[in-house]
Amino acid sequence: MSSSAMHVATTGLNAQQIKMQVIANNLANVNTNGFKRDRANFETLLYQVLRSGGAQTGDGTMLTSSATQGNLVATENSMDLAIDGQGFFQVLLPDGRMGYTRNGSFSRDAEGTLTTASGYVVQPEIQIPEGATEINVGANGVVSVLVGGQAEPQEVGQLTLVDFINPRGLQPIGESFAVETPASGGPIEGNPFEGGFGKVTQGFLEGSNVNVVQQLVDMIETQRAYEVSSKSITAVDEMMRYVSNNL
Repeated sequence: MSSSAMHVATTGLNAQQIKMQVIANNLANVNTNGFKRDRANFETLLYQVLRSGGAQTGDGTMLTSSATQGNLVATENSMDLAIDGQGFFQVLLPDGRMGYTRNGSFSRDAEGTLTTASGYVVQPEIQIPEGATEINVGANGVVSVLVGGQAEPQEVGQLTLVDFINPRGLQPIGESFAVETPASGGPIEGNPFEGGFGKVTQGFLEGSNVNVVQQLVDMIETQRAYEVSSKSITAVDEMMRYVSNNL
């Protein structure tokens, strides 16, 4: 009985340690654009502690993860774009997969192609012509530029967004990117401001949705729970020592 109690307390320690790691990761990314906080969910016993969105949890059921929109932060940079509402930007990753992100901190490569800060090409591909003095992105995703010597702006592309039947099923892979999983379903593409998609806001970035105060409260709560489990192990050890010395 005492041995079983010690194993249960150990499980509690492992659970609170994993929760603390999740909280630490959230706080470390409080200033990461488009970052979505993680949350540790535990069952009766912590049989498995690290599972990605889309992982199998039973016959015909898959794990999901939560995500809410962060605050929009003004940057006054014409290449910074935020989605106000539903949807994700599409980015072609180096391994050929399509990555989905809410981080619209974009720039241009040497050929004028619209890319992420890491140099990954935004999809559909948009070319900014040489000599463009002004770049405008409408709420509907239409990209137009003003080239020196021209009186009227010219349209150079259309940004599209994608959404998923279950966006919570997307699997985060780092750098604010997520990829499709069986739980998320396939991407549904459309223009911003149409068909339920959010609008594109130029000169803004979506901040992290991490609430620092709530994370600190959770950290204190986790620390106290860890201490309780530790005291349980100490109590069981003293009980077993007493029995051993008095038999």
